[in-house]
Amino acid sequence: MDLTAIAWYAAICGALSALAPVFGGRTTRIIVGAAVGIIAASLFPLAKTMMGY
Repeated sequence: MDLTAIAWYAAICGALSALAPVFGGRTTRIIVGAAVGIIAASLFPLAKTMMGY
């Protein structure tokens, strides 16, 4: 598992979610966005393997 990719996805998703106007306070949005990024980066290698890449 590439920790750099996980950190990158977490940073990008956290930053993008900070700009989302609907979901709670800014801190909550950043935390949720970072969690989504971590999950996405963690599952991406598995998805690639399942697709045969």
